[in-house]
Amino acid sequence: MQPDVTDQFEIVALSGTSGGAICATLAWSALLDGVPTVAAPRLEKFWKANSASSPFERMVNSSLIAANRLADYIAIPALSPYDNPGASMGLNYFRSLLVDSIDFDRLSALAADQADRAPVLLLGGVDVLSGDFHAFDSRKGEISADAILASAAIPTLFQTVHVDGGAYWDGLFSQNPPVHDLLDADPDEIWVIQINPKARATEPRSMTEIVDRRNELSGNLSLYQELRHIEEIDQLIEDGFLVGGKYRPTTLRLMEMERSPTSQVHGTVSKLNRDPDFLADLIDRGGRRADLFSASLSFERAWVAGDVDGLLEFFAADCEFSSQAPFAELPVSRGLDAVRAFVGERLATRVKVDLTHTQVASDRIEWRVRSTSAAGGRRIEGSAVVEIRNGKVVAFHVGPVGAPSTPGPG
Repeated sequence: MQPDVTDQFEIVALSGTSGGAICATLAWSALLDGVPTVAAPRLEKFWKANSASSPFERMVNSSLIAANRLADYIAIPALSPYDNPGASMGLNYFRSLLVDSIDFDRLSALAADQADRAPVLLLGGVDVLSGDFHAFDSRKGEISADAILASAAIPTLFQTVHVDGGAYWDGLFSQNPPVHDLLDADPDEIWVIQINPKARATEPRSMTEIVDRRNELSGNLSLYQELRHIEEIDQLIEDGFLVGGKYRPTTLRLMEMERSPTSQVHGTVSKLNRDPDFLADLIDRGGRRADLFSASLSFERAWVAGDVDGLLEFFAADCEFSSQAPFAELPVSRGLDAVRAFVGERLATRVKVDLTHTQVASDRIEWRVRSTSAAGGRRIEGSAVVEIRNGKVVAFHVGPVGAPSTPGPG
């Protein structure tokens, strides 16, 4: 287990959409209480309470999953949530679960008492009538059970949620999650947990796969647009086109989650899956990805500092590494002596992390990197793809952007 990142970073703002709105709110409550370490237990407690624990609930959960899967094989008429009594029951159940788990009045009072010191919370939604995106904002006292329900109101499953005169659908259709608005908190870095994978290995063919992939792409669209906008601002700042106290670069880090086997089989309907084992597996996968992300932060810190000894501590004795064009060619190499030469002569001194681009952590870590050519001092840009196991770097490859994720011959 990696050290708690809150020992090294101050979290000044959180945002979330749909299920992420619930998780962000629970984490926000821990920050307001001044005890960040209780965030994980609060999250586990909530999702355990939401799981189908009794035999009857498990039967209902299995039946719901099975019924939705039948759409692949049988034409089933679509039923509006306004014609389905179960939709209202589900929404009311969810509201009661939120109220029982989160004391919204207490949190609002804490946020008001802490004033400018309180971390900001933003929950994404979209007004189905006006088409306007809306981020429910803790600074305006807008965080409530209904705000979370509005952010999570999948329109094919739940009726529209009305909050303060607005009629809201799931924030998936707007800001997923709000990212650009986080800049108002003046952060040095923004960390994004991306639950919808960017790439897919096989062509979607069944209706389950097609609908699932459509939702993944829709959910990622607004996210990538916001990230790209921030990247462009960072580049303009570095190039000297934006100057002054108002402008400052913001490092973007994207933590891409992997799809569990169950999610791959069931598709979009897995978002409704309340099976305790399924939820426990998701939490476990999130914990492992967080550990990898934390290890990558420590590795990057030593890299940016040019700390040769600190970097060497991260490399496994049998680490495989190589370098391809546009950087100086280096064939696949292994061994501590070769690692020392590689780190001392190249990594710590010549190849630098490019913080104007989003850094991506999935099963491997990808950094955008830069260097300068020996002749003429021309700037060279590429990527470094790193595999970390048990806190140790076991593979490191430098090459062009979009290069294979495993080292190959130089």
